[in-house]
Amino acid sequence: MLDIYKCLGKKTNSKGSMTAMTVFFPLDTARLRLQVDEKRKSKTTPAVLLEIIKEEGLLAPYRGWFPVISSLCCSNFVYFYTFNSLKTLWVKGQHSTTGKDLVLGVVAGVVNVLLTTPLWVVNTRLKLQGAKFRNEDIVPTNYKGIIDAFHQIIRDEGASALWNGTFPSLLLVFNPAIQFMFYEGFKRKLLKKQTQLTSLDAFVMGAVAKAVATTLTYPLQTVQSILRFGRHRLNPENRTLGSLKNVLYLLRERVRRFGLMGLYKGLEAKLLQTVLTAALMFLVYEKLTAATFRVMGLKHSRTH
Repeated sequence: MLDIYKCLGKKTNSKGSMTAMTVFFPLDTARLRLQVDEKRKSKTTPAVLLEIIKEEGLLAPYRGWFPVISSLCCSNFVYFYTFNSLKTLWVKGQHSTTGKDLVLGVVAGVVNVLLTTPLWVVNTRLKLQGAKFRNEDIVPTNYKGIIDAFHQIIRDEGASALWNGTFPSLLLVFNPAIQFMFYEGFKRKLLKKQTQLTSLDAFVMGAVAKAVATTLTYPLQTVQSILRFGRHRLNPENRTLGSLKNVLYLLRERVRRFGLMGLYKGLEAKLLQTVLTAALMFLVYEKLTAATFRVMGLKHSRTH
């Protein structure tokens, strides 16, 4: 039974996250532009999206959708497979706890970062290719696709460039860890009072959990995006793997040039996108899992 549930859990989480990412993809486009293109005047999400559509075409907000979805599929598989496998070994049929969920989330996140960072570096480059930047210090790219992007990055910048932003990404494993810790905690408390989750329950819990995690870690996400893009004419050390020294340097420079709020450029779009994505992902996850168990005539475990 546990093996069946793990399989269903991975599939439904992947479907939910892909659906949500597709629906809210333009919000992520606006967020990335505001993080990387520091000199863009427009500050609100609607204004940025209108600029992108006006200057680059109606479909521009969806540029890079395929590589992002591909990376998301791989990332979800690695994360949820690692999380559920470790949970099976550690919990061994016992009731899970918030502390255990947090530890497992961190470990799964580290494994995910180390294995999938090259995919995210490439999809960040492809997503920003062809953008009308306000910052003249950004070096343009000419990638023909995912494979060509890998080839050019390795040829021109070295294989290590594929792991740009690894350090802030490792710190950011606390984002999904905090998210799942809050979500699982809320879920356990609710299921003590009711037999199953409602759509509203799943939506609200997913939204609140992700909102907290996103707000706490957003400055690191900004640095992560800059390092992954790696196309600024800045000090070369800022395009390396992203050591603590370089992360702190970028944070200081951001504050010096744009003030404290410079660390939060694009937070509106990111918060809206991630909160809605997380909420919809968990909603789809719970509904598809419950529906599948009903079709199979199996009893849906409340504690898993």
